[in-house]
Amino acid sequence: MVPSAALRVDGITAGYRGVPVLRDVSFEVDEGRVLGLVGPNGAGKSTLLDVVCGSLRPTAGRVWLFGRDVTRLPMHRRARLGLGRTFQRLEPFSSLNIADNLRVAAELSRSAGQPSADPTVVVRDLLRRFALVDFADEPLAAVPTGVARIVEIARALAAGARVLLLDEPSSGMSEQQVAEFAETVRALRGDGLSLVLVEHDPELIAAVSDEVLELRLLSRADGSRPAPSRSG
Repeated sequence: MVPSAALRVDGITAGYRGVPVLRDVSFEVDEGRVLGLVGPNGAGKSTLLDVVCGSLRPTAGRVWLFGRDVTRLPMHRRARLGLGRTFQRLEPFSSLNIADNLRVAAELSRSAGQPSADPTVVVRDLLRRFALVDFADEPLAAVPTGVARIVEIARALAAGARVLLLDEPSSGMSEQQVAEFAETVRALRGDGLSLVLVEHDPELIAAVSDEVLELRLLSRADGSRPAPSRSG
């Protein structure tokens, strides 16, 4: 039976240079839902996002996106199917202003053959949606971290993302910015997007997640791991 969830991860085992980091991890995220992904440093949270987005090939298990097995697809193919990711370290083009950051993503989406609106319209709408109009002409390197984090999300949407992997998005944000970010996540969920949120802020996780998956450190002795803990 083909999985119906927006994103499904089934029995993923992965690591680096023969050292296991993840073993038999499974979860799924329906459309319009938020999965909080928590655990101590080294438990494999970012590694799991690497597997989902395609930058790391698992040694076992499968990844499904909108019912399609994408386990062997490269990153750019998954992006064309609607998968977007933000990183702990800010990734957008810091030398470009914010409007141009969004325009690049929208134009790349269109050149890849994805059905999309005119890039100028996409940029205008996203600037308004995320309250970035006043920052549109600012170089990304000059804006506060909280604004830059929102730009990353807007870039992913400009590129056509419908499933978002957010890796510690509140890092560097003030308390007020975190509260505003929580509202952004709720709005995205309300629009039907699916999100996986890696976070160390328990209050943010509790405020926006429909379900929480806790990863635990593998035992160094045998590479075993207790079953991931879920709550929802």
